[in-house]
Amino acid sequence: MEPPTLADVLDAQRLLAAHLPPTPTWNYPALDATAGATVFVKHENAQPTGAFKVRGGITLLSRLDPVVRRRGVVGYSTGNHAQSLAYAAHLFGVPCTIVMPEHPNPAKADAVRRLGAELVEHGATFDDAAPHAQALADERGMWLVSAANDPDIIAGVATAYAELFAQQPHLDAVVVPVGSGSGAAAACLVAAALAPGCEVIAVQAADSPAAYESWRDGELLRRPNRTAVEGLATGSGFALPQQVMRERLTDFVLVDDDQIAAAQWCLMRDAHTLSEGAGAAALAAVLADPDRFAGRRVAVVCTGGNASEAEIRRSAGLGEAAVAPALALSRRS
Repeated sequence: MEPPTLADVLDAQRLLAAHLPPTPTWNYPALDATAGATVFVKHENAQPTGAFKVRGGITLLSRLDPVVRRRGVVGYSTGNHAQSLAYAAHLFGVPCTIVMPEHPNPAKADAVRRLGAELVEHGATFDDAAPHAQALADERGMWLVSAANDPDIIAGVATAYAELFAQQPHLDAVVVPVGSGSGAAAACLVAAALAPGCEVIAVQAADSPAAYESWRDGELLRRPNRTAVEGLATGSGFALPQQVMRERLTDFVLVDDDQIAAAQWCLMRDAHTLSEGAGAAALAAVLADPDRFAGRRVAVVCTGGNASEAEIRRSAGLGEAAVAPALALSRRS
């Protein structure tokens, strides 16, 4: 499996132009003051599915062999990849089955159903859902769509970074949250071609460090998957993103769930932006290492805004007074 090329990314950009407008990248003075850096937020939470993954889903299904498309697709996901496939399947009239872990985020599960996909709940985690999705695909003769091990998925996701560097061509760093790693791999590919001087820094939840440790050790590893942050909750590395990240990633860092919660509050307070946990992880990494980013031009990718109602209530209920200690701890670490 070869990574996509810049030509593949530009072709994906052409395909997506008929379906998705570019998402904005905004700077907020209040957020700059909090971070001690010039921070640009790439708003992938503005996508019709509320997350960046839709770029990959549409690109993949638009390129899929027509015979395979008629048989349908199966995906497994904690939610945003699920919505991506369901949205693209609805767009192209493709049968779609999604396997999610039991008790999924209700907002994400409802969105999948409303888009016409069949939703199957199986297992406690993302990693439990994956083999069941494979079994369903084999049983039904449908195409199993990986969350990240597909060049078309990565090419589609990479269009977000092509937009970002067109919108802000003089960045010192871009920070990207990692679950499966499709976003960080995509950022690496585009930065290498369009902004070679820009650092690409990945961030994952400390309670689910499989991608981080796979990158660090140079081999695909399975690790405990305990984070409450859905979009970062993967228990194993993915081969294709890891291949790209090992070659081109500047650095990979970990943040804990409390640091992510603090960053969610900062996005609401300073950037008027509702993010899910994964969407705030990039900012959490910036806030956790102020010396590294001080005075620099940094892009953080708000990868999604699909917080559950319970998560929204919890974040709003905590308020600045409750999350300030976690933020202060981040700044001292």
